[in-house]
Amino acid sequence: MKTLVAYDSLHGNTEKIAQAIGSALTGEVRVSRVADVHPSELSSFDLLFLGCPTHGGRPSPPMRELLDKVQGSALTGTKVAAFDTRLDKRWVGVFGFAAGRLAKSVKEKGGTLLGSPEGFFVEKTEGPLKEGELERAAAWAKEIDESKKSS
Repeated sequence: MKTLVAYDSLHGNTEKIAQAIGSALTGEVRVSRVADVHPSELSSFDLLFLGCPTHGGRPSPPMRELLDKVQGSALTGTKVAAFDTRLDKRWVGVFGFAAGRLAKSVKEKGGTLLGSPEGFFVEKTEGPLKEGELERAAAWAKEIDESKKSS
């Protein structure tokens, strides 16, 4: 199975999470910034992990641009998992988080969501990641990887 972990990262935190996810997966795995991914190639993967930092409750502009370029139901038959990095502050949740919006977008384009969208926590806006988040990301990725085999 071919897997793509496509991410956007502003301060390097989401990139670290993406790398941890990629390292935990089996099979052929590519970890790439969204800027290096062409929308037409997304459907060539069996599983997509899409992740970015949360910006005002939404995915980052580069991630939104990538998904906006995906035509119609081009992701039909593609399994997808969505993640983000976020602050662990109660007031931040008022605006929502990127992962949920990523999941909604890929479902609208035909993707099949595996698991719930997941958020990984940073200490401050620029990081660092909270202790244990890289390990949690790897464990989450392994769960998703196992669930794709049974779905």
